[in-house]
Amino acid sequence: MSLSLMIAAAALQPYEAEITRDRLGIAHVVGETDADAVFGMIYAQAEDDFPRIERNYLENMGRLAEAEGEAALWSDLRQRLWIDEADLRARYEGSPDWLKALCEAWAAGLNQYLADHPEVTPKVLTRFEPWMPLAFSEGSIGADYTQVPLGPLKALYGDGREGDKVAALAKPREHQGSNGIAIAPKLTEDGRALLLINPHTTLFFRDVVHMQSGEGLDAYGAVTWGQFFIYQGFNPRLGWMHTTSGLDNVDFFAEHFVSDEEGGLAYRYGDEVRPITVRPVDIKVKTDAGMELRRFATLATHHGPVTRFEDGKFVATSLMLRPVKALEQSFLRTKARNLDEYIAVSERRANSSNNTILATADGQIAMLLPQYLPMKDGGYDHHEVVDGSDPDTDLGPDRPFDELPNVIDPASGYVFNVNDEPWAAAGPGTLDPAEWPDDVDRFGWNPRTSHALQLLEGSSGWSMQALRDAAYSPMQPAFDKLIMPLVEAWERLEDGETKQALEAPVVALEAWDHRWDADNDVQLLALTYLNEMTDRSRREAPGRYGYEASHAWFDEADDETRLEELRSAIARVTRDWGDWGVRWGDVNVYQRIDGAIEQDFDDDKPAIAVPFTPGSTGSLASANTTTPAGEKRRYNRHGNSFVAVVAFGDEGPEAWMVTAGGISNDPASPHFDDQADNHVEGNLQKVPLTGEQIAAEATASYRVSSD
Repeated sequence: MSLSLMIAAAALQPYEAEITRDRLGIAHVVGETDADAVFGMIYAQAEDDFPRIERNYLENMGRLAEAEGEAALWSDLRQRLWIDEADLRARYEGSPDWLKALCEAWAAGLNQYLADHPEVTPKVLTRFEPWMPLAFSEGSIGADYTQVPLGPLKALYGDGREGDKVAALAKPREHQGSNGIAIAPKLTEDGRALLLINPHTTLFFRDVVHMQSGEGLDAYGAVTWGQFFIYQGFNPRLGWMHTTSGLDNVDFFAEHFVSDEEGGLAYRYGDEVRPITVRPVDIKVKTDAGMELRRFATLATHHGPVTRFEDGKFVATSLMLRPVKALEQSFLRTKARNLDEYIAVSERRANSSNNTILATADGQIAMLLPQYLPMKDGGYDHHEVVDGSDPDTDLGPDRPFDELPNVIDPASGYVFNVNDEPWAAAGPGTLDPAEWPDDVDRFGWNPRTSHALQLLEGSSGWSMQALRDAAYSPMQPAFDKLIMPLVEAWERLEDGETKQALEAPVVALEAWDHRWDADNDVQLLALTYLNEMTDRSRREAPGRYGYEASHAWFDEADDETRLEELRSAIARVTRDWGDWGVRWGDVNVYQRIDGAIEQDFDDDKPAIAVPFTPGSTGSLASANTTTPAGEKRRYNRHGNSFVAVVAFGDEGPEAWMVTAGGISNDPASPHFDDQADNHVEGNLQKVPLTGEQIAAEATASYRVSSD
């Protein structure tokens, strides 16, 4: 059957689901089949925030410029180097029947929502088709393709107007953090395994949904807008938390371009001269005059698309492209009931970017690395660009599961990952990095590593409340080795005007316990000093990038440098706030005044104090901020989003959770901001999971079905 006939047949397939909204507006969706549940859950997502669903698909299909214009052109081009509609349609036709059934239900749910809500006007996508989920098959905030910087891509291909090539600087990619902790029954007070789910994303990046079916589906958690699988969550027997991994599985190859015998464009590969693949890419761009077509001739070798020109050579980028397997794995892991089943699903090897922290009702815990890691010749540094003309640099087959540094049921009784190296995942000395290839990690240590180990090492008697308290522990280890050397540098100053001018802030910093608090009046100065030192370390040691390198540089800094950066921090804070001592809660705030994807912030409008700080301080609870032009306050934009603590036992799971702000993007909805206070206070709410619990909290219950 052709794809067009399959889509037409899918439109005739009847779907039906029951949606019950609890007191926080979270949808509990029940369907007879998995497809019915998918139909209902995507319908519920669209009710909560259709614009984010549409935007995610425009972005992942490389069509965002149709809605947002020129600014999105090069991100669209980057996507389209790998995403091709004709290719995805063909892959969809070859997908397993069970997966196609879910994709068809997904499309039916969104199309039914639009039919039922004629007041909703999509920017571009007026009809959804079942092949589209293959363009967005993995729910991470840090997808692999984001490692391809847009500046060099733009410089290489121009803007689709003939002869226009504009150079731009590339910004280094930084990981922004997530926390996962699993604790085995032997360390808990009641013998239940515990799991902390604490992704750090842009706020409102995910919805929260509970989906059940008569085919064994029963999953609760955070779902990235527009996807039909729970990305971070749990079922009655198993829970999973993903953290962005430092695994090095995006590779770059310098290609040697030559002319072939007929004068065409080619490249050298060993003794061969191979033809370059030239693929046309047409991108529509919204302009004031209407849609404008931009045309690109993209280049690729067998290593992958050419993404930049560097040091006289064209560079091709290789990354995982397994959309069918990735979508299978993303959905099937939500139905795994034990560790063996989860690992069996993972044999698809289509998770390329996420570590997974697991806990099960059987009492098992694990930290699993991404399963996509091709073998590489140890004689070459694949962290850097390698010579694509040398066949020995080619990627080999995937590493088998048992050849990855996974940590399963460790003697310590705990595992964790905070976007750091895996070597101490179950305590110091868990793994010896010398025994593993260097492509296993490129992140290294970060201050949250120290924080997690302080909480976990030698611990016992864990409860849900204790794990919640650990998630919001106010310690900030980044300052433990940063403040005292500064104090000592000040003490070594000769008496005089300079020393006297710095005395009050230095004394305040010395007396501080390095814990965040909304009422603290030294936090802003300390954080600004940390940022000034970090920026200087990157200027003076640009080849030593990352937390570990920056903190090593801090240790080496001389007195003059420390005091100079303190004076700079004092000047910056005083300039903005009139004094170096300002209440942290007056500066660091949460505000949601509209439902826009790109939020507006306003110092003249109400906001809520946020006590916790960026992950760079070592705080596990994270609030990364932005200060728009013309405003003064630091507005929480990224960090703690969905947070859950789950306990697993034979009688079923117990869970507490909170999500940022509220699950609706409609300012008129009671669920637009009803979790705002809970979010900033870390006040996790008990999750209704059984039919009786859900009925007791129900504020609305209704059926949705396809016409």
